[in-house]
Amino acid sequence: MSSQMVIQQLQQVEAVMREHDHWQTQSPEAEAFASTEPFCLDTLEPLEWLQWVLIPRFHALIEARAPLPQNFAIAPYYEVALPDTTPGYAVLLLTLNQFDALFQEPTA
Repeated sequence: MSSQMVIQQLQQVEAVMREHDHWQTQSPEAEAFASTEPFCLDTLEPLEWLQWVLIPRFHALIEARAPLPQNFAIAPYYEVALPDTTPGYAVLLLTLNQFDALFQEPTA
């Protein structure tokens, strides 16, 4: 997996979120990011966490040339966290599964 592939897939996630009006123009309040819960469950909506936490953290890792996670998967969380009536649900899950595939070890 190359950093460029990860960046392209992050851009695709953003494009899907924008297309279905999930992309926000204003960041949540700073206190929302102080949560100790996984995915900031108590302070952010799932798509807010994706936009304001996951995507920026991956960009920061890439910019810092830090190691990227291995065997990482975020799509299963969104399969559960988002109602299937969420606009763009299917395409967002497909895009997140494609993102996850970048971090899976190849099978023999």
